[in-house]
Order: sequence, then C-alpha cells, then structure tokens
Amino acid sequence: MKLLALLSTLFLAGCAGIPKGVSPVHGFELSRYLGAWYEIARLDHSFERGLTRVTATYGLREDGGIKVVNRGFDSRKQEWREATGKAYFVESPNIGRLKVSFFGPFYGGYNIIDLDKENYSYALVSGPTRSYLWILAREKTLESSVLHHLVTKAEALGFATDRLIYVDHSEK
Repeated sequence: MKLLALLSTLFLAGCAGIPKGVSPVHGFELSRYLGAWYEIARLDHSFERGLTRVTATYGLREDGGIKVVNRGFDSRKQEWREATGKAYFVESPNIGRLKVSFFGPFYGGYNIIDLDKENYSYALVSGPTRSYLWILAREKTLESSVLHHLVTKAEALGFATDRLIYVDHSEK
C-alpha cells in the first residue's frame, strides 16, 4: 500500500500543473463530486498497472481539504491495494483544478477537464501532463455515446487515447 502511494507521488511530485491548452471546468460543485467513482479508463502507469475494479472515493477533511482513497484489485497477487491521499483546490473552489498528494509535501495536478454538470455522473480528469488521464463514472459502465464524447475530447486535446486501458469491474 505504501509502495502504491510512493509511486503515485514520485510520478506526480512537484507537478500540480495542467497541460498547456487544457482547461479545468468552471462552475464546479465539490459537494456533488464527493463520494465514490469507478475508473472506466486510464493511461497506463506503474502505480496502477495490473489493477482491476479501480475506484476513487472523495470525502471532506477536517482541514477543509479532500480525502482521496484510491483502491484497486491486483489480480496477480489476489489482493486489494489502496492509497489514501489529500487534495486541495489550486484556484477557486468552483474551478475543477486541484493538487493531490499521497506522500508528504509532494503534490500532483488533478484537473477535471470535462464533467456531467447536470448529474455529476462522469468526469474526464488529467494530471499535470498529457501522460495522465482518467475517465471516471458513478457506475461501473458508461453509455457508449458518453464514452465516445470523452475519448474524442481527450484525443482533440492531445492525449494518446489509443493507449487507454479500459478497466475491468467484473468480480471474477
């Protein structure tokens, strides 16, 4: 578990930025974003490699920040891996741009770049560079038209969508 957090931080250390030409959503409402999200797709990184049934759960911290719990099942080891971190807004709380840390004082960018503002049922999230991208949803699957919209948008923004890993949420 500590290894997952350490690797997450090392890859994102000191980079609470946002890729050039990418903009975070405005009109963001944290209270509606809190709770559990399923990872639908991601770009590959060692700290999530091999994980299935990945979720991210967001809650309020006493210091006004956000508690982040990332969890996934390592099917090779047949065990759950979990990392707990903290996040804070970089700009205004109504802008979906945050910095997240899973280890000490090192923060990485967490940028919500598309969001279902009506129901908060899906989100497209980038890290500090175009090497980090996640598609999240409140359910284990997304309608194909919504998924197509998010992938098309990410591709237009310069993300390598042909390298997306689609997360298996089945309990085998």
